[in-house]
Amino acid sequence: MIGKLLFLLCVNCLVYMPLESHSTDETGINQFLATYKREQVPKPSDKASVQQQSPTNQKEQRMELGNFSISLAVKDIEASRDFYEKFGFKVFMGDAKQKWLIMKNGDHVIGLFQGMFEKNILTFNPGWDSNAQNLPTFTDVRELQRRLKAKGVKLQKEADENTTGPASFIAVDPDGNQILVDQHR
Repeated sequence: MIGKLLFLLCVNCLVYMPLESHSTDETGINQFLATYKREQVPKPSDKASVQQQSPTNQKEQRMELGNFSISLAVKDIEASRDFYEKFGFKVFMGDAKQKWLIMKNGDHVIGLFQGMFEKNILTFNPGWDSNAQNLPTFTDVRELQRRLKAKGVKLQKEADENTTGPASFIAVDPDGNQILVDQHR
C-alpha cells in the first residue's frame, strides 16, 4: 500500500517521502528540509571537478532546447479548448477553423492539433521563449541534431544540415514518445 506522501517542490526537482516516517508539524517539515539540504551539498571532490571544467565544456553539457510545450493530438478542437480553459489555459495563437490552437497558462504551453498527427508530441522550439518571442542567442537546431547523433540518438526525421533558418528533427524515446525539435527562425 502506498502511504500518504509529502510533496515539496524544489527549484529543479520534486521531492517526496512518506508522511508516516516524519512529523507533519512545522518542526517535522523543518527537520526534513534540513536533512534534504545536507544530502544535496556537493562533496568536495564533486565541487573540485566542476570548477576544473572549462566554461566551454560546461556549456557543451547543457542542451539548450528553447521553449517546451506538449502538442496534443485531439479529436475535437472545441471540446479540447473548453476543457483546457477550465484549467486556466487561454488561447495564445492559432486558428480553430484550421484545427490548431496554442494555449498558455503562465509559462505552461500546450498545443491542440486536430487531425494533424496520431500521437502526442513533446515539442522544443530553439530560439523562442514561452511567448514565442525570439531569444537573443540560441543553439541552432542542426547543432542540437549533431550533438544528439554523436551521443547515439537515432532520429526519425532529420533537419537538412546544409541549410540555415527554420528546420526540425524528430526523435523517439524508448517508450515511443515523439520529441519534435522545431526551430522557426
